[in-house]
Amino acid sequence: MISLDPAIAVQRLPRHLAIVMDGNGRWAEARHQPRTFGHRAGVRAVRAVVEACLRRSIPALTLFAFSSENWKRPKTEVNALMKLFMLAMDKEVDSLQQNGVRLSFIGDVQGFDPELGARMQQAETRTQGNSRLRLNVAANYGGRWDITAAARTLARQAASGALDPEAITEQHLQAAVALADLPEPDLFIRTGGEQRISNFLLWQLAYAELWFTETLWPDFDADCLDQALSAFTRRERRFGRTGAQTRKSA
Repeated sequence: MISLDPAIAVQRLPRHLAIVMDGNGRWAEARHQPRTFGHRAGVRAVRAVVEACLRRSIPALTLFAFSSENWKRPKTEVNALMKLFMLAMDKEVDSLQQNGVRLSFIGDVQGFDPELGARMQQAETRTQGNSRLRLNVAANYGGRWDITAAARTLARQAASGALDPEAITEQHLQAAVALADLPEPDLFIRTGGEQRISNFLLWQLAYAELWFTETLWPDFDADCLDQALSAFTRRERRFGRTGAQTRKSA
């Protein structure tokens, strides 16, 4: 178990944690079970990480649950994922509400079945007054889709005359992408051994620290999270400055 110094935990832990939860299918296959067995186990890992973030007072957590590319998977797996998604929401929203967790969804939610979309909206509405932890679930989401949608928003504003195209800045685009009301992720974690971002939060991860682990998502727990957090606290984040400048301003 990794032990974090309480002072460091308060001062240097990420304000926003982003995770690609990879490895559910491989975890199940290693146990000679269908891939859906792994997805169900992955829900337990989500619960463990949410609880760990609450204990660590990390204010924002964004999880990549279903990418816009995941529709390419076998139809049986996609259908099972959708059913699991609904069951998990029905089961977990009470706990989220009781623990002060605000649930939000990012992505093209219009692509889901209307019943599922309605359940998602209900869960957001029920928890919108909570402030201990902002839990963002990226569903039918892709980083390129996000930036494209933001560009469309700015294009509409320019076409209406509300925005001068020559005056568009990074700040305008930043305000139009998903999660604009939160600090950008400080730490990105990917489980399952792959070392890529996979079209997740492409704009928002520009300065995030990246941490990869071989651990498959169903086996990822609070101790694994503390390993990532411990590594994060030891990194020097310079944001374009020299190390000397960073240390002087600390």
